[in-house]
Amino acid sequence: MKTLRILAYIAAAILILFGVLFILGAFSPQSDNPGGWLLTGFILVGVGFVLIFIGAKVLQPRVPEQPQQVTLQVDLPGNVSMDTIKCQSCGGTLQAENIQVVNGAPMVTCPYCHTVYQITEQPKW
Repeated sequence: MKTLRILAYIAAAILILFGVLFILGAFSPQSDNPGGWLLTGFILVGVGFVLIFIGAKVLQPRVPEQPQQVTLQVDLPGNVSMDTIKCQSCGGTLQAENIQVVNGAPMVTCPYCHTVYQITEQPKW
């Protein structure tokens, strides 16, 4: 497909070049049939622009758009027990659906006081 596009562009450039030369030749004093030269020049230029359109629109490769889906999997080692998470502001109990990952950071939205903050892990020692 890419080769056909390049060939279409090259052929269009050649046709437009010769079309412009025919149009300029129609206005020459030595021209015996200026109408024929002018018509030929406009046809060559028109076909050149049609080839450019075909190369740009028709021969362009189509990439199907697929929605991106990001899945975050957490692998916890060994036996892990979950403690209840409490809001830092009001002390309300938080559920898993109150936690979202925003720009790579876990953010909590409290359903009681509507406070939004980032979860930080406290050291174990």
